[in-house]
Amino acid sequence: MIDYIKGTITELNPAFTVIDNHGIGYMLNISLNTYDVLNRVGQSDSALLYVYEVIREDAHSLYGFATKQERESFLLLISVSGVGPNIARMILSSMSVDELSQAIVGSNVAMFKAVKGVGAKTAQRIIVDLKDKIKPTGDTLLHQAGEPVGHAFDEALAALVMLGFSQQASQKTLKSLFSSNPALSVEDAIKQALKMM
Repeated sequence: MIDYIKGTITELNPAFTVIDNHGIGYMLNISLNTYDVLNRVGQSDSALLYVYEVIREDAHSLYGFATKQERESFLLLISVSGVGPNIARMILSSMSVDELSQAIVGSNVAMFKAVKGVGAKTAQRIIVDLKDKIKPTGDTLLHQAGEPVGHAFDEALAALVMLGFSQQASQKTLKSLFSSNPALSVEDAIKQALKMM
């Protein structure tokens, strides 16, 4: 599996970009958020995109993301029944990763319905399926008063959620671990949390 592609931008438009890496041009489907980032970088400059591959009998497509957070959000979206890569890309073109988190945490059906191709049922399914999996950002659940906030806590929480544990249970377990040992490493926090959950 390709994790990322780094190279020169040879073509860029709001729907896709072509990255030249040692003479091979990789065409990657992108969101408008990633387009904005690449547009600031400028054509003929070096760029790095995190990649998700879609391999089917009739097609081999690459999706590129400016940040790992955007790719994680994309993976969560396509895990929802009825949400394919193109709808997920449309959602990420219509809202930022932070806005997506807030829309899910706040059960904002209207925000999803405003995206082309997303109806009321799909919007509700996204919210129900992802409410326990999405990593809150900004001023939402993760940074409530009294909660440990730091790189190790964030990384460990993200890893546990990716492994399928609920947001709430993961936060509670990690809060307990970091309260007794604030200098805990990400790896040790995850190992200890797995034993407790």
